[in-house]
Amino acid sequence: MNETIEYIKKLFKKKGYKFTIQKKTILEVLLENKEHKNAKQIHDKVKNQNIGITTVYRTLNLFTELDIVKEINISGTSYYEIKIFSKNPFHIHFKCFKCNSIIDINNKDINLNCLDLKQKVESVSNLDIYDINIMFTGLCKSCKEEFLWQDQQKLEQ
Repeated sequence: MNETIEYIKKLFKKKGYKFTIQKKTILEVLLENKEHKNAKQIHDKVKNQNIGITTVYRTLNLFTELDIVKEINISGTSYYEIKIFSKNPFHIHFKCFKCNSIIDINNKDINLNCLDLKQKVESVSNLDIYDINIMFTGLCKSCKEEFLWQDQQKLEQ
């Protein structure tokens, strides 16, 4: 993690930005958590260090502009995940409509099919596609099991 922070610190300097302790703290929250976080969730983790919600939003916007994080917009709420040095630069997302969790779908065959689709779209439309955002919605495993359990309870009554 320290190497990543040092690289990003140099990137900031190269681009003419200051890498403040607040930016470092927000970056550490993003690096420590594998989960996708929105600005409020990040703020909840850093507010005890006197970092305001406005600073979180500004920092996330800058991180997005510099391709450090990827912003995923779901129903008007932006979630963020680390993009720079990602081991999975392309993956599909799933959002549970009951618990609102966001899950990465990392399946080689599915990803290859999506890349094939990308190439076909580029070919037939004469476009250059730089990013793909695919979001499935439904019930996650936990919510599905809870839903099935509740159905079972109703049948037994």
